[in-house]
Amino acid sequence: MELVYKGKTKDVYKLEDGNVLLTFKDDVTGEDGVFDPGANTVGLTIEGAGRSGLRMTKFFFEKLAEQQIPTHYIAADIERATMTVKPATVFGKGLEVICRFRAVGSFLRRYGAYCKEGQPLDTFVEVTIKDDDRNDPPITKEALAQLNILTEEEYAILEPMTKRISTVVKDELAAKGLELYDIKLEFGRDAEGNVMLIDEISGGNMRVYKDGTYISPLDLEKLVLS
Repeated sequence: MELVYKGKTKDVYKLEDGNVLLTFKDDVTGEDGVFDPGANTVGLTIEGAGRSGLRMTKFFFEKLAEQQIPTHYIAADIERATMTVKPATVFGKGLEVICRFRAVGSFLRRYGAYCKEGQPLDTFVEVTIKDDDRNDPPITKEALAQLNILTEEEYAILEPMTKRISTVVKDELAAKGLELYDIKLEFGRDAEGNVMLIDEISGGNMRVYKDGTYISPLDLEKLVLS
């Protein structure tokens, strides 16, 4: 097993059969010991966060498979905190695709002069470049194409797929009395060059509230999977 990449919250290994193994860590993003799914640094370590994130990811990826939404997911081993996935090529050096239902986080920090915290948004999709040194700047569809990161044809697939995936997650949470404010997704190309969802879907990459109160990732997993 060959180590390919050590990430903030997961390590990536290449398997002999050509597939990829992700190992989920207990590290989560944030600053000064406070969790923030939009942060660029590891802010704290929460015991059990890796397995919790994997359980959520397994649950949601299998939900997406039922609806024939393409993902890299193959199988998960909760005890070992590992997930086997198909190999994928990321767009450029990596993109983050955020679907926003309410104005919070970086959206509020950027546009706070024009909106209030928690203001409803209409399934707004925003793409940012994974670039810690530049604080993951937002990028337009036109700039993605100009820089040969993502074609306009691929964007035309990615945007509605993001909305569809995010709505699946939102509806599952709503059934538990929870509200999804925003969610961060990642996409890549499969071996045939088709767009597919990669990485994870867990409490670590979304903001969820219950009756106006934020739910932490570990508490969220318990509420969703109980």
